[in-house]
Amino acid sequence: MNDFAKLPLSPAMITNLDAMGYTTMTPVQAESIPHVLQGEDVLAQAKTGSGKTAAFGIGALHRLKTAQFDVQTLVLCPTRELSEQVSQEMRRLARFVDNIKILTLCGGAPMKPQILSLEHRAHIVVGTPGRIGDHLRRKTLDLRRLTTLVLDEADRMLDMGFEKEINEIASYVPKKRQTLLFSATFSQPIRELSRRFQHNAREVTVESQHAQSVISQRFFQVDWEEKLSATASILWTYKPESTLIFCNTKQQCRDLHEALTRQMFYALTINGDLDQKERTEMLTLFANGSTSVLIATDVAARGLDIKDLSAVINFDMPFEPEVYVHRIGRTGRAGKDGLAFSLLTAKETHRLDDINRFQSSKFRVESTRSLVKHGESPKPPMMTISISGGRKAKIRPGDILGALTGEGGIEGRSVGKIDIFEHFAYVAVDRAVAHAALGALMSIRVKGKRFIARLHTAEGVDETKARRQGSRRAAQSPVEALH
Repeated sequence: MNDFAKLPLSPAMITNLDAMGYTTMTPVQAESIPHVLQGEDVLAQAKTGSGKTAAFGIGALHRLKTAQFDVQTLVLCPTRELSEQVSQEMRRLARFVDNIKILTLCGGAPMKPQILSLEHRAHIVVGTPGRIGDHLRRKTLDLRRLTTLVLDEADRMLDMGFEKEINEIASYVPKKRQTLLFSATFSQPIRELSRRFQHNAREVTVESQHAQSVISQRFFQVDWEEKLSATASILWTYKPESTLIFCNTKQQCRDLHEALTRQMFYALTINGDLDQKERTEMLTLFANGSTSVLIATDVAARGLDIKDLSAVINFDMPFEPEVYVHRIGRTGRAGKDGLAFSLLTAKETHRLDDINRFQSSKFRVESTRSLVKHGESPKPPMMTISISGGRKAKIRPGDILGALTGEGGIEGRSVGKIDIFEHFAYVAVDRAVAHAALGALMSIRVKGKRFIARLHTAEGVDETKARRQGSRRAAQSPVEALH
């Protein structure tokens, strides 16, 4: 029996959850959703990837009055990436109801289109504290009829210095409301935030650390100059489909990226120097299987939620054991096995002692002798095509899928993840049919319009680009050599 069917939800919502594959509730969902549905405040501790978006999303949609076209739920997130992910998940959860409008309001995006969207009003708003505060001060966002306030990854928002903005936003919302606060830790600042914003909050705590049987953790002792070759050896030995590598500095990210690229790995790196569109592109290429390695600092990886991440490598060890647990917690989700590798110099072995104490484990350092020293880097299974139209052009995933599988002649099983953003969209396709799929999207109308299409390589910025003109065929369009 579907666990969600035990909840007092509408048959349409249960059917939609079943279609999404939501049959068994995660611990945080089982503990929090009944209280959320009762309209109670909830203070929940849960790790990233524990299903907390559905925990507050199901409750918000259950209480939503669609005929009342006012902002009834506000979700605050620490980063634009997390805001986009939450919005996409909320839209999937809301597919069973017509005419629900969900807006994403984040910095790094033009203000004017957001203001125009708000003029047409919305039911649910998801965004970052800085941009939400901007709209409230401009009086372009009205929260007077808000019924549910959600603080997602509240500990991260405090770490990033958003406490002042959160306090300001709270002054604009009704005192009588439901407040849901989700955090990876119950630190003193989080408990203080709860005392200020919540009333008789139900406290929910689920296991914040992954079972060691789910994530296989290995620690290799290396000299500093051996770290680059050791990283390549780990990738050659275990061949993970997707690997997130953590470095402590942007420069180290760049150096590692150059080294892995020379070894013919399909790698990308994200850092604070990228603009938001470039960052979104990099994360999309990694999440949809078009590149197999992503290199980042902790700051750059904030809000990153990649499903089915195979492995995490700590190229540089974090300074705190809590950060280590948070890093490796991105793999081994939903009951799947994960791999976590860490490289330590002789001077860093004391950090393993701290980690062992923190997670009550008995791991030891080992040599790299068991690792393969040379190998062949596999090509990612997918490639990504972007088109210059998104939600503003009323494009839906089904429109792109239909264009490819219909007139385009591409088999449906060759089409992967489709991501729709405000002004552009990405579709992953099997590497073997990438050129044919590009040709299709350059010669077929989508939603009755022609769009610019680009085929992206593992390096992210290298691309095949063509503007569709008339009935020009794929064979006539310029196509750069791809890996």
